[in-house]
Amino acid sequence: MKDEGQRAPWREQIRVIIFEADTPVGKAFDIGLFVAIVLSVAAVMVESVDGFRHEHGRLLYGIEWVFTALFTLEYGLRLICVQQPLRYARSFFGVVDLLAILPTYLSILFPGAQSLLVIRGLRLLRIFRVFKLGQFLGEASLLRAALAGSRHKITIFLGTVLILVTILGAAMYLIEGQESGFDNIPISVYWAIVTMTTVGYGDIAPQTPLGKALASFVMILGYSILAVPTGIVTAEILETARSERTPTTRSCPHCTSDGHRADARFCRDCGGALAEPA
Repeated sequence: MKDEGQRAPWREQIRVIIFEADTPVGKAFDIGLFVAIVLSVAAVMVESVDGFRHEHGRLLYGIEWVFTALFTLEYGLRLICVQQPLRYARSFFGVVDLLAILPTYLSILFPGAQSLLVIRGLRLLRIFRVFKLGQFLGEASLLRAALAGSRHKITIFLGTVLILVTILGAAMYLIEGQESGFDNIPISVYWAIVTMTTVGYGDIAPQTPLGKALASFVMILGYSILAVPTGIVTAEILETARSERTPTTRSCPHCTSDGHRADARFCRDCGGALAEPA
């Protein structure tokens, strides 16, 4: 059996082709992958139309399996060429890649599951890396860091909102009651959420003067509450922008994390040594 040292060269070549976008071959691979993703999603959408399904059902079914076989092969190669396959499998794109092929296999046991194949569209997020859109990579990295930095504040905010809509829903239930459609507290909480988020379906509405007064208060409160998460994320973006750096498409051979600086020698996420730029 060949040892890891003997396997490393061909695994590294596959990794560069699949994960890097700086080489002509790697860029061609990713562009071809994008074309395949778009065509497969289009085939799923066309298959949902009754006329096309009845007339070209067998052809669309065959196309679906061809794309699934290609994506399955690609997913297997991604796991083979990285040094930590489980880490990649648990990453965002690793999960998306797996979900892109599972529905077809599940459709064997659960007919209709193939409609979930539209999730393959998420794989198009790699377009920013493929076409070396550095400024978009930078903005995406900045936004991701800001969202991660504000997650605790956002969690507290959402918890406060949930408590608030529960109290307001219970109050509206006591004021209006079943006569106005507020049959129970959960339905009243649903009304409070719809009203506070300014969606306003109108399927349930207060009838009494006191209920309308409370509804007016909830509507006005909704406008002020919606501004809170925007302010939190904006503050984090400004704070993160101070340490903004220009990323590249270089990816880590250990954890597949990309967006490293051109002069970086080690991965910012796992600490593994980066391959020299091509």
